[in-house]
Amino acid sequence: MDDIGVELDDFLGRYAGTLSSYDSRGAAALWGSPGMILTDREGAGVLESREAMAEGLERSYPVYRKLGLASVGYERLGHELLSEAVVLVRVRWLFHDGDGELMTDSFASYVLRRDEEGLRAHLCVPADDIEKLQALADRKGVDLFE
Repeated sequence: MDDIGVELDDFLGRYAGTLSSYDSRGAAALWGSPGMILTDREGAGVLESREAMAEGLERSYPVYRKLGLASVGYERLGHELLSEAVVLVRVRWLFHDGDGELMTDSFASYVLRRDEEGLRAHLCVPADDIEKLQALADRKGVDLFE
C-alpha cells in the first residue's frame, strides 16, 4: 500500500471512531475550516468553524441513537492525488447496530488537504445518505423529523 493509502486509512479510521462514539468535537477536529457539504438537492452548506461542525453533528445524534447506531466502519474505495497536499477519496460508510449487524451503508467522496496537523476534510459530497437514512428509518418505524 502506498504511503497516502496508509495515511487515508488512519484518517478514515479515526473519523469512523468519532462517529461511533458520538464524539462531535473529535469529528469536527478532523475537518478544516471552512468545511463544505455539497449535495444534489440541498445545495451547498458551508460550516465556518469546527464549533459549527460539532453543533451540527450533535443535532443529528438523537436520530442516530433512535435508529440504534452503535458503530461505524468504512471501506476506502479509491483515492486520487490532486496535488502534493490535496487528495480525493471515495468511501463506503458501514453503519452497524449493537449486535454488529449492518444496518445500512452510504457512499461519499471527500477532498482532504494535508496541513501541519495532518489530513483534514474540506469538502464532502454524499451520494446517497439521505435516501438510505430514510429507508432505514422506515424499516425501523422511526420518524426522522419528530
